[in-house]
Amino acid sequence: MADTPVRFGIMGCAFIASKVSRAILLAPNATVSAVASRSIDKAADFARANGLPPETKIYGSYESLLDDPDIDAVYMPLPTSLHLKWAVLTAQKKKHLLTEKPVALNAGEFDEIAKACEENGVQIMDGTFWVHHPRTHKMKQFLEDKELFGELKTINSCFTYFPYAYPEFFKDNIRVKPDLDALGALGDAGWYGVRSILWATDYALPKTVTALRGGVLSEAGVILDCRASLEWEDGKTATFHCSFLSNLTTDITAIGTYGTLHVTDFVIPYQELEASYTTTSRSNFKELFTGWAPLPSEHAVAVDLPQEGCMVREFADLVLSIRNNGAKPDKKWPIISRKTQLVLDAVKASVDKGFEAVEIVG
Repeated sequence: MADTPVRFGIMGCAFIASKVSRAILLAPNATVSAVASRSIDKAADFARANGLPPETKIYGSYESLLDDPDIDAVYMPLPTSLHLKWAVLTAQKKKHLLTEKPVALNAGEFDEIAKACEENGVQIMDGTFWVHHPRTHKMKQFLEDKELFGELKTINSCFTYFPYAYPEFFKDNIRVKPDLDALGALGDAGWYGVRSILWATDYALPKTVTALRGGVLSEAGVILDCRASLEWEDGKTATFHCSFLSNLTTDITAIGTYGTLHVTDFVIPYQELEASYTTTSRSNFKELFTGWAPLPSEHAVAVDLPQEGCMVREFADLVLSIRNNGAKPDKKWPIISRKTQLVLDAVKASVDKGFEAVEIVG
């Protein structure tokens, strides 16, 4: 049993599940053992289309997947409105949970999920790929370098995309349906912006969050475009922009007293097995303002697995430690998820209150 990889059941056949099922197959310590859909034919088609092992079990209900004693962990790519029910049931069945984000519709729902996971001794992690990329750890080393970067002053983050190839997006996609993913662009893309800001601040929650005017809501009241500013008691500030209405952009700019970090593909790197970022430190204009000195430095980071494979490998290591060594679930991941959820809640509350500042209480 100690040598057996973590056996995943995939709960739902959303588009993102194809990417993560591939990641599970690439990870050295994980495998796909089952896939479930509300349609057994859809589950079978998914297994074939994604090259799952021939012995993969096919289920026509989520309950059947959860009742399988040979499943160690569940990957859950369901719409956010379904997370509370199925995440709690997953935990009650003693199965570890890798779930798509946002984890819940609000922090209250999140706390119910986290409580079920804690009571049943199972690991929970949200599926934010980029935080597991080795590049992310290298960038954090720069932010922590007091000589090169100094003290963090401000962070600006952006994740926007326009679904050019999907003209029916604003009519059919779950991300714009209030009964499925009610947070819209804030939950889908804003989660990344908020997470990147918290990552840069060592997950220190801001004091206040203010949604900026000029956002766009659909006729059903779902956020299609949103901007917000965040402020900390020590004077740090941040902004983020998330949108379904602007060209694909995934940027982080973190500015310190001495240095600046730039990354332009933080959500999904331009290349799968190599990613880069740019730093400047103690730069100034040359005499007569003819250029910069020193010039920015570009840093490339090669990887052995795509970032989603790194995520699965890290999650599976935690599960194996619990299963084989009696370790406790790592509380870092639900804490980080909850803080992200709290900031999303504050942005949504600010929008609902006419763009008033909202104070965060952790």
